[in-house]
Amino acid sequence: MKKPKPKPTMWFPRKGSLRYPLAMMIGMSLIHSPQSIALPFANHATAEVIRLDRTVTGKVKDENGEPLVGVTVTIKGNNAIGASTDLNGDFSLIIPENLISNATLVFSYIGYAPVEAALGEQNTFDIALTSASNQLEQVVVVGYSAKKVKYLSSSVSTINNEKLRDVTSNELPNLLQGKAPGVVVSSASGDPTSAGRILIRGAGTISAGTSPLIVVDGNIGGSYNPVDVESITVLKDVAATGLYGSRAANGVIIVNTKMGKAGKTQISFANTMGFAQATTGNFRLMNSQQLYDFQSTFYPREASVLQTNTNWWNEAFRTGFVNNHTISASGGSERTTFYISANYYKEQGTQIENDKTGYNFRANLQSQLTNRLTAKVLFNGTFNKDNYANSNTLYDAYNNLPFDPAYDADGQPIDGRTYPNWLGRDRESFLHSVQYNYSKAQSLNVTTDVNLDYELTDKITLSSYNRINFGNGLSASYNDKRTKQGGANSGELYNGTSYSSRLLTSNRIRYSEDFGKHGLTVLGVAEAETTYSSSTSAAGKGLPPGRDVMSVATDILTNPTGLNEQVGFRKFLGQADYNYDNKYFLVGSFVNEFSSLFGKNNSTANFYQLGASWILSNEEFLKNNKTLTFAKLRASNGTVGNADGISNFASLGLYTISSDASYSGLPGAAPSQKGNPDLTWEKIKSSNVGFDLSFFNRIDLVVDAYVKEASELLYRKPLAATTGYSYVWVNAGSIRNKGIEFSLTSTNIKGKDFNWETNLNMAFNRNKVLELSDGSTVFNSGARQPIAVGHNMDEYNLPIWAGVNPENGDPQWEKVVKDANGNVTKELTSTYNQAQTADSRQFAGKTAAPKFTGGLSNTVTYKNFTVSAFFNFVYGNWVYNESRVYFDNDGLYESYNQMVLAKGWSRWEKPGDVVTHPKPIVGGNKDSNQSSSRYLEDGSYIRLRNVRVGYSLPDNLLGKNGFSRVSVFVSGDNLWTGTKFSGPDPEVTLSQVDLSSGLSSLRYPISKKYLIGINFSF
Repeated sequence: MKKPKPKPTMWFPRKGSLRYPLAMMIGMSLIHSPQSIALPFANHATAEVIRLDRTVTGKVKDENGEPLVGVTVTIKGNNAIGASTDLNGDFSLIIPENLISNATLVFSYIGYAPVEAALGEQNTFDIALTSASNQLEQVVVVGYSAKKVKYLSSSVSTINNEKLRDVTSNELPNLLQGKAPGVVVSSASGDPTSAGRILIRGAGTISAGTSPLIVVDGNIGGSYNPVDVESITVLKDVAATGLYGSRAANGVIIVNTKMGKAGKTQISFANTMGFAQATTGNFRLMNSQQLYDFQSTFYPREASVLQTNTNWWNEAFRTGFVNNHTISASGGSERTTFYISANYYKEQGTQIENDKTGYNFRANLQSQLTNRLTAKVLFNGTFNKDNYANSNTLYDAYNNLPFDPAYDADGQPIDGRTYPNWLGRDRESFLHSVQYNYSKAQSLNVTTDVNLDYELTDKITLSSYNRINFGNGLSASYNDKRTKQGGANSGELYNGTSYSSRLLTSNRIRYSEDFGKHGLTVLGVAEAETTYSSSTSAAGKGLPPGRDVMSVATDILTNPTGLNEQVGFRKFLGQADYNYDNKYFLVGSFVNEFSSLFGKNNSTANFYQLGASWILSNEEFLKNNKTLTFAKLRASNGTVGNADGISNFASLGLYTISSDASYSGLPGAAPSQKGNPDLTWEKIKSSNVGFDLSFFNRIDLVVDAYVKEASELLYRKPLAATTGYSYVWVNAGSIRNKGIEFSLTSTNIKGKDFNWETNLNMAFNRNKVLELSDGSTVFNSGARQPIAVGHNMDEYNLPIWAGVNPENGDPQWEKVVKDANGNVTKELTSTYNQAQTADSRQFAGKTAAPKFTGGLSNTVTYKNFTVSAFFNFVYGNWVYNESRVYFDNDGLYESYNQMVLAKGWSRWEKPGDVVTHPKPIVGGNKDSNQSSSRYLEDGSYIRLRNVRVGYSLPDNLLGKNGFSRVSVFVSGDNLWTGTKFSGPDPEVTLSQVDLSSGLSSLRYPISKKYLIGINFSF
């Protein structure tokens, strides 16, 4: 019996549906269900089920009706599926069948408030985004996840790429200066090859590192170029930093690089060129006439010296040039996007023979491989070439006499050693040396990330983030035998090589669900990291002139060295994040971490974090309040650790091979470092409370108060020779930092053509040493800044300067006298040795740590014009101006040049003079230039970091030429500094670890930069 053919069915679809008539048109019978259609073919007994995904399209504009490019469109609760708007603001997004029934689209863009739109039956969307006058509506990455700022229980600051571009530099710290409260960036040099130091909420360690942890594109560490940065998020309290465990004590900086946007491929060029000049501030060196007049009272010279008037400062510094050029391409389809960039950066330092050259290439690829699997492959390669500033050049620029000529009759640089009438003490001309000597380095760094996100279910996502990094470095330093530096050893050459590789894998599972008014996200992470590094170095002497090759050296200058190291970290963490009705938020996390850096008895440590917040403005009593439009309270508490900056072998017993341990001509080794199997992480316990307020949707205020106490401080403790060791690493003592910080953003004027925005941030931090190990009350006794219980760790301890005796012009210091009963009195003395005893050295009540720091910016736009100005400021810190030992020495070095006295200073000339400077005497006036509070100066300053004027061509002119965007600008960096400091630049390093906090010594000053740029896209 024949099987009957299925009868065709007639069905009238609901309005707007096309899929059913399509099925009928191709001659298929149809069985309908809400989620699928079954298409039974002739001669088949089974039905094939076809997924019915849905495509939605639309356009996104700003409040003025202008299309927005690069707006991210995602499905709420599922960031793995998304799209971006193209140059016309259009987007297209495929929504998987299983998400259609309750999908909500989320439209987000940096600087704008996100918008949510329920999918329903709608297939096209017209969305208008309004500018977020604050950062509360922005989405930021915080500890392995992304959240709106308004829903955070932690203290964070976000800086987008527009705010980073106002200062020209290839180093991130220089771009961050003054941009976020509590983030202090300081630099000891204007050398373009050196980067500033970043300090977040004060230093809390003695010997370990103070640098924050850098996280790039979701993984710890990594390389990047500032031109590729989309945004930077600074995490400051434990609720934000805690998931990074043992390396989060100094804060975390999250760097997100640019990704491609779906749509037409966009090619962009960014070009900046300009020149730089060294700043001199209030500092001036004497010319020949001034020096001749000054020395005439105590060291008269022949008038013939006035025939020469060399400005050695001008010989040492030049007009430097800056070039920064980037080409990038981005685009892609709805499922696959790309971003590719290449950058060339060249900055010629203002000091001669000093420059930095960098080449960078980045390729970021993102692809939605299936409806559930998304992959990212990120590649970054950087090659740098640095020619370092010569320290002798700086020394001579400050100290060489103007009486000595720079060039001979033929215009050739003079060698001071052979010039018969050279008057300067060191008989050195850097102009002669830099012809032959150099110090340089080059490095190659390559990083590749492979990141996978798999949506196991609608509620569970599995992720695997993986990184491999390779680095190579070469360094060389050469002193030719024809120069003073190389003459003693008949030429010197140093060569060094280094190699490093780093592997990291971070595997994550996330569960997220909303049930009623409740929301819960649970995160689990297992992470492992291994770093391998090796280096070799050698130094030789006895090289023929100009032959800077190690193989021609006739002898060893220092023994060759080599090092191989391997360090490992392993981490497990869990986090639960709960909210009720978007009003009450609670987050808790726990981290267990292992590190090979520490002793076998303490190689693992546990850390916890708790955070809570309450959005008051979502309560009925504040809802729809037209004045206070947003209000949130936050609090957090927890622990993190510090493993940064210590030796990779800190817990082990070490031997040193040296000549002191040799026997009968045979090499030997002697104990140097005592092992400590109990060595462990520094522990930092931190508490933070804060609030976020928004008034009239135009004024935003964020305030935080914190207490951060570090205990079990890592310290490299010197040991007595009788122990047989030189030192041991121990956990010693505790330090507390506490402070308040705030940021204020105000949209002063907001109109169709004219807008004005102001940003102000300030931070106040106080620091105190609470205890030290073994009952000690002071570490580094005798240092200018010892670590002492009860004192700020940056407080100066030194002989106290008491001015000048008006009767005879002698220097005076305070001498502390103790009688038999222990009573203390202070007397004046003109004998320095009486003032520098252990009893007489005193804490000056002045510290290198500022009382507050901050930044102020104003941005004004009128139609297509933009004008911005940015200031940063530091107040209440004291700088030890060590350089004055040389050029403000009261006659000690008559063969050195001298500085012109700063405003308000005066020199003793006759009895009764009340002055700042002693009588100058040949050989010095009773050690008046020795270390004392005399050379402590107010280091407060305010600096105009950047002024920028830009213009963007209007759209009606762009289309005719095929461009989508053209803008030009002129800008200036570091154009003005207001300060009382007598040196060229008041900015100094603000970090205690190397005991150079607040020190200014023969400083390479920061540069003023004058720049012009053009950016265009098509």
